[in-house]
Amino acid sequence: MKPFIQVVSVLSCLIMAGGVLAGCSTKDPAKPTTAGGDKKVEGKKYTFRLADTHPPDYPTVIGDKKFADLVNERTNGRIKIDVFPSSQLGEEKAVIEQVQLGAIEFTRVSSGPLAEFNKNFGVFSLPYVFDSDQHLWKFLESDNGNKLLDSLESSKMKGLAYYSSGARNFYSRKPVTNLAELKGQKVRVIQNKINIDLMSALGANATPMAYGEVFSSLQTGVIDAAENNFPSYQSSNHYEVAKHMILDGHQRVPEVLLISQSAWNKLSEEDRKIVKQAAIDSVKTQRESWDKYEKDAEAKVRAAGVTITEVKDVKPWQDAVKPVIEKYRPEYKDVLEQIDAARKK
Repeated sequence: MKPFIQVVSVLSCLIMAGGVLAGCSTKDPAKPTTAGGDKKVEGKKYTFRLADTHPPDYPTVIGDKKFADLVNERTNGRIKIDVFPSSQLGEEKAVIEQVQLGAIEFTRVSSGPLAEFNKNFGVFSLPYVFDSDQHLWKFLESDNGNKLLDSLESSKMKGLAYYSSGARNFYSRKPVTNLAELKGQKVRVIQNKINIDLMSALGANATPMAYGEVFSSLQTGVIDAAENNFPSYQSSNHYEVAKHMILDGHQRVPEVLLISQSAWNKLSEEDRKIVKQAAIDSVKTQRESWDKYEKDAEAKVRAAGVTITEVKDVKPWQDAVKPVIEKYRPEYKDVLEQIDAARKK
């Protein structure tokens, strides 16, 4: 039996030696490498959903899809994000609630309704706090803008990036060429308190309502007017039933791309970096799409015979809403100071 025992001993030594050599190898067989030698991203596979209220060709949805494509590409197909446009998963307020619960993983929403879930975002509903689109983006891309995104963590969400949404203007079934003609009109607003106070300050009657109900409500006279940017006005066909628009630019309310905190917690540190960077990198595509879409939308509604009035002197409008600014100044004091600082850069 001794020869047999000696053979077994030799084989055991060889196996152990092979293990040691494998452990010293510079290549990890469990982590394949690319042709360039870089390690491929390994980890769990996920399929997530991203909700958006707008139609498939809308700039925010184009941004959503770019984001999803980048994540898919950078994880070698391991993380797939399916985009659901046209309110397929619900209106914004309902979707935000589902994101908080983790039932929907991603969404793109207006920062307007976000104020009902995180009061910090109410600052974007304050009228005339931004002078221009350039001023807005100076703030959004600053450290203070990023801190605002991070504050969503207290609301069981993680802010990933801002998307462009232009300036909001009023449009109505009735002629509206000045501030006086807006008085008494029933105006649909995003569902937050600041917008209700804003309408009261302008002499209008605020009517909170889900976005998907606006067309029929304008058509039937349940409301007289609404307010939004050119792309939303055109893509929703609101211009067909509200043919008078006044360019007062009362708000610049950015869009926010976000993920539920529960979905974020599932991801590895490496995957979080990939998702966050993909969101940031998708902004360029979204903004370029926005600029083109906005110009095309304005041209289309003008061609359709919409009466558009430009406000040459915005001061009467600003004076009218000063009580709103002062009412909320204590609540948003720090952010308003940061917005002012961005103006001077």
